[in-house]
Amino acid sequence: MNRFIASRLFDGTQFKNDVEFAVNNGQLRFESHPSGSDITRLEGVTAPGFIDVQVNGGGGGFLNAEPSLSCLKTIVAAHAKFGSTALMPTLITDQIAVMEQAADAVAQAIASKEPGVAGIHFEGPHLSHPKKGTHSEQFIRPISEREFAIYGREDLGIKMVTLAPETVPLSDIKRLVELGVKVSIGHSNADFETTMAALEVGADGFTHLFNAMSAYTSREPGVVGAALWDDNAWCGLIVDGHHVHPASAKLAIRSKQRGKVMLVTDAMPPVGTDAQEFDFFDGRKVIRTGDRLNSTTGELAGSVLDMASAVRNSVNTLDVTLSEALRMASLYPAQYLGLAKKGRLIDGADADFIVLDDNLDVLQTFINGQRV
Repeated sequence: MNRFIASRLFDGTQFKNDVEFAVNNGQLRFESHPSGSDITRLEGVTAPGFIDVQVNGGGGGFLNAEPSLSCLKTIVAAHAKFGSTALMPTLITDQIAVMEQAADAVAQAIASKEPGVAGIHFEGPHLSHPKKGTHSEQFIRPISEREFAIYGREDLGIKMVTLAPETVPLSDIKRLVELGVKVSIGHSNADFETTMAALEVGADGFTHLFNAMSAYTSREPGVVGAALWDDNAWCGLIVDGHHVHPASAKLAIRSKQRGKVMLVTDAMPPVGTDAQEFDFFDGRKVIRTGDRLNSTTGELAGSVLDMASAVRNSVNTLDVTLSEALRMASLYPAQYLGLAKKGRLIDGADADFIVLDDNLDVLQTFINGQRV
């Protein structure tokens, strides 16, 4: 049993000072113990570990380019430096063989209880051509039985699929939900009615709100309008200063029910490295300019955002309180994914926690009570 004293602790609800806790078998125990030299004092803000539902890469690793357990470990290690203690490795639109390989890699990670891997997010390939963004058009396709075989696997942890509802029959969306898949709407040019119909049969999220989706207008609310209208759906938000204007992000936070907007990174391989470019699909490259990524064909191509920066940006540019920004990065994604023991630092919760300095930079990251 490891013991700690947090000089300042955010438990998911409120801040507390000089909180003593222990870690026993990967779980938190908030009990008083006699003082002793074996107690580690955590200076700064101790908070629940961040949970990222959209992570394509990091540390030079790119899941599409290397769908392997080794790549997953590289990605998790890169993002742990920035406070992510659980993430959804994300495979963007690709060949079905690559989807199968990525699923096998995640299954290995889940079976071996690899720290940080919560499941798998397939962002595509069942998307809208007009809203494909930087996804490779040649691989966009309807759902086949071979893909349903992947989505039906029970060894992948949490399963998530981003799709465009105008390209997928409602019967297929319902089938996905029945297979235990979290269906998120994205890369879609659907109208409001089509989007709402998908929500009615079980879709419950929106991937990178505002980006690659039909906009809200006076006569056609579109996907954005449905996302803001529906009280039960969660919305991922990329707060990097490039994907969403601060006013639009503020409007979403103000419009949605509290707890339904969560921070995501849409991170690519350069996160945690100095790399300035990497190979992409169709002979393209993705070029880094400062903290912005663009494909050589011009589109935004994910981000070099990390979750600590997303929290910091939310506080500094969106006028979000620190407590709410921390919830947007931990509690709300935990609730979206159904991770009941994550997102809070309370008795019996998973011992996934981080320590932040006054600038909201990550000093330490712990997964299952072990510093990583």
